Amino acid sequence: MMLPAVTGTEKMDDIDAMFSHLLGEIDHLSQSLSETTEGVPASQRRSTFSIGFTDLNESLNELEDQDLDALVADLRSESTTSQVPTDQQTSGQTNNQTAESSVTQQSEPALPPLSNSAGSSRGLQMTEPQTKEDKIKLALEKLKDSKMIVKVLMSDGSSKTLMVDERQTVREVLDKLFEKTYCDCSVDWSLCETNPGLQIERGFEDHEFLFEPLSAWPHESENKIYFVSRPEKYVMFKDPQLFYMRKKKASSSGINEQAKQLLLKEQFGGPTVIVPDLEGTLFLKEDGKKVWKPRYFVLRASGLYYVPRGKTKSSSDLACFIHFEKVNIYTTINYKQKFRAPTNFCFMLKHPLIQKESDYIKFLCCEDQHTLLLWVNSIRIAKYGNVLYGNYQAAMKRAAPTLQTLHSAAQTEKSHGHVEDYPHESPPDFIPPPPPPPHGHMQV
Repeated sequence: MMLPAVTGTEKMDDIDAMFSHLLGEIDHLSQSLSETTEGVPASQRRSTFSIGFTDLNESLNELEDQDLDALVADLRSESTTSQVPTDQQTSGQTNNQTAESSVTQQSEPALPPLSNSAGSSRGLQMTEPQTKEDKIKLALEKLKDSKMIVKVLMSDGSSKTLMVDERQTVREVLDKLFEKTYCDCSVDWSLCETNPGLQIERGFEDHEFLFEPLSAWPHESENKIYFVSRPEKYVMFKDPQLFYMRKKKASSSGINEQAKQLLLKEQFGGPTVIVPDLEGTLFLKEDGKKVWKPRYFVLRASGLYYVPRGKTKSSSDLACFIHFEKVNIYTTINYKQKFRAPTNFCFMLKHPLIQKESDYIKFLCCEDQHTLLLWVNSIRIAKYGNVLYGNYQAAMKRAAPTLQTLHSAAQTEKSHGHVEDYPHESPPDFIPPPPPPPHGHMQV
């Protein structure tokens, strides 16, 4: 029996039908994940108090003395505050009981109301922990779900231990690390998460509350946090011509500072951000297979779109590939070996709660490093808009005193003729930034 011939058009229609069905599943997953976690505090979705340690006791021991003191003081303050309503309520109940007693038993003198506030204060003073062991014991008893102890790895192999609460942004944690490491306050410094299982990494955005993405990590996760310098973090603001003047010679030759500022004002000065005009062929990994197929993608403010087979690049023919609201963008490490990608310049789009391989993860591959830089950072612009530019302005403001100090020192040395005092080495007080991280970070 002969099977009916299948035309090329029918094959392409089947592929697009399967592709559209998959997109529907992705949207369904995003909605279900949001419904599952909506209204649930991050602290209740988290299964551990510490990140980067075997247990909470170990993390508390790693805290520096001043940080442990601050944690204990904060916890005791919260405990005292939580007792105030109880004390007032107890006092009010005692007053009511005393008043009722005085009405029913006129012969008995009314007793003054009891108050626990003074006694509580004296008790707190009496039980003030003195040794580090006492402080750790108190912290273990009172540590709330709104706080976690985090180990942040440095590029030189060392680490810093920080207390992070649910109100702290990444920008505030970076400021704390600046104080602990005495490094410069360059806008390039970033906090990055790595997932060894998926071989991916992502730089946290400065406006994010660090507590929230860390709470999505599973118990005993091998994920890590690094404090690293990433020159590509704000490349779209330092060299906006790469994104907004790509078709002009200025994108490669560069423009002066005044022209950059005018370009930034034009693209980011209004109520809505203008997303870079970016489109081109990317390789899409097929689900469950180490097979990559080329697709023509177009970036829009509302999401990433593709051109279906047999269609044109006109807006009416574009099909939505994914919206950015519920996914984050990650760069990958050595996917040419792991998944037989055409190149190692790949990125991933996934929901932050997905922590292992899944059909709901989308893998895309670029032809070269520059193309990867354009796509990753243009998607960040589309996802975060003016918030991203606000992050950059805040980082520049934070770095300004350091830059001013270095500039003044250079001018002073020049005026005193001390420029040649250290011809082959850095001055004694200069602390250079650490080398690139040793675990295989890929600069994009």
